[in-house]
Amino acid sequence: MNFYFDPKVKERFPGLKVCIGSISGMHPAKEDMEELRESVFTKLREKYSLEDLKDVKIFRAYRDFFWKINVDPTKVRPAGEALIRRVLRGSPIPKINPVVDAYNLSSIETGIALAAFDEDLVKGHLTMRFSEPGELFTGIGMGEQMSLGGNEVVLSDDEKLVAIYPYRDADSTKVTDDTKNAILLSCGVPGIEDNLLEHAIITAIDYITNFCGGVSEYKLRA
Repeated sequence: MNFYFDPKVKERFPGLKVCIGSISGMHPAKEDMEELRESVFTKLREKYSLEDLKDVKIFRAYRDFFWKINVDPTKVRPAGEALIRRVLRGSPIPKINPVVDAYNLSSIETGIALAAFDEDLVKGHLTMRFSEPGELFTGIGMGEQMSLGGNEVVLSDDEKLVAIYPYRDADSTKVTDDTKNAILLSCGVPGIEDNLLEHAIITAIDYITNFCGGVSEYKLRA
């Protein structure tokens, strides 16, 4: 799987990097991950409080990036921060399917936003670019398409949009219980170090393969 940055995106955000991984040959989880969930949640409660989150470097970097792409991070929280807030408030984390649940735990543990796509539904290569004004996008859980304004950073394959970066994946390539091969993306923004992106993708791969098997690889893309 090749991944490309449009030069216009790199010109505006020269510090933008991602870590991209893949897992092939996954199977349905044979074990429940409740013990892992509780372990991750316990460590999280020891590490953070709700009052601290606004000053955490990772979340400040995502928030700064959101403002630059005209997304209000007080209304649309960075993914890792949103999940962590739910844990700290004692709210349940939705259980989607083993792959999504496992990489959500990685996002909670590391604070890094992660995305995943069913590789068999992705056509050709992935490109990070700016949206076209009026381009249509249907995200997971959206009842109808939204029209993009042209300032959004998006991911597209050779045929369609697969995500608004770095906070909403498309319904058309979402990971389901039937997914056998997945692409994982550790979503960087300026101000987040390479080692944090790699740690997040390694953690996600470790959690997923422990429960769903498969063969994995990853690579930092800048």
